[in-house]
Amino acid sequence: MDVVVAPTAEAAAALAADRIAGRLRDAVRRRGSATAAFSGGSTPKLMLTLLGAHDLPWRAITAYQVDERVAPDGDPDRNAPLLEVLPLPSRNVKLMGVTSKDLAAACRRAAALLPERLDVVHLGLGDDGHTASWPPGDPVVDCREPVALSGMFNGHIRMTLTPVAVNGARWRIVLVAGSGKAAAVRGWMAGDRSLPITRVRRTGTVAVLDAAAAAQM
Repeated sequence: MDVVVAPTAEAAAALAADRIAGRLRDAVRRRGSATAAFSGGSTPKLMLTLLGAHDLPWRAITAYQVDERVAPDGDPDRNAPLLEVLPLPSRNVKLMGVTSKDLAAACRRAAALLPERLDVVHLGLGDDGHTASWPPGDPVVDCREPVALSGMFNGHIRMTLTPVAVNGARWRIVLVAGSGKAAAVRGWMAGDRSLPITRVRRTGTVAVLDAAAAAQM
């Protein structure tokens, strides 16, 4: 795993956006199209805005969600609005069907929309060591399907890509910012298996940290 430390959260977001843009551009050049899955939360907002300003072949790029809260459309806790800053055709944005009455069927539909291998998966890291919507101790990390439901976590059931899909991607980037994440980063780097982030394959993964998140390494 490559680890890159930037001086500020803003610099880390810019670096992550540049790295993702390069991967997407290369995928389109090599295969004619590119696919990427993006996580929610507060950290990726600036990164996605900066990524959206890149001159990329957006019509050849498809975006997916890494995870989404089971909540109504318009709920402020939903992750979907984060993707609106990307200049993608609407048909190229594949949102998880978390408003479905049959969530198990919605997971199967989301899985069917995924490519055989995603080109890019963007992840974050919580102060408890979770990534995607893999809460500590939740059996979702052992699910053999690419999309599944995790249990109630911070007020919501979640739909999430599982390690099957995340680790099957060609490349992963984990963007982490803030001193509140420093202990989780330290545990991740030390291989603390109680932290869900350690289920992410290290080969083909880049960790982009700001200085505060890297302070305990």
